[in-house]
Amino acid sequence: MNKLLKPLVATLALLATGVQAETVGEVSTVFKLLGPNHKIVVEAFDDPKVEGVTCYLSRAKTGGIKGGLGLAEDRAEASIACRQVGPIRFREALEDGEEVFKERTSLVFKTMQVVRFFDEKRNTLVYMVYSDRLIEGSPQNSVTAIPILPWTKAVN
Repeated sequence: MNKLLKPLVATLALLATGVQAETVGEVSTVFKLLGPNHKIVVEAFDDPKVEGVTCYLSRAKTGGIKGGLGLAEDRAEASIACRQVGPIRFREALEDGEEVFKERTSLVFKTMQVVRFFDEKRNTLVYMVYSDRLIEGSPQNSVTAIPILPWTKAVN
């Protein structure tokens, strides 16, 4: 395999693994005559190592012909909100800055990722979403925090 192909294959292999998000909803922002409209998509995923935590991502999805074919590059902006949805249990040891979600936002070189930190002093899980590229990433990011509290079911 030549020198240029090896990094490309390694990048594609990394992107093929990981947590899958499910679409919660979407709204069109720009009508496109050919291909799908530009949209804002809301997706949800569960933290793979922390039971009882679900994160919601809101991000732009490029439409048009390129977007419909998967060739467009989505914008770097994203918003995140993570919530406790049940008792919090750690399935495995956590690492600060550990990637918990990654999604391709261009054909090859750009990804959106969510990383997790544990703020031990405040007993809080902190999640950050950002976008990066093979060469240069973006400083745009969004952060959310979940205090680890006892879980009680609501009584009607």
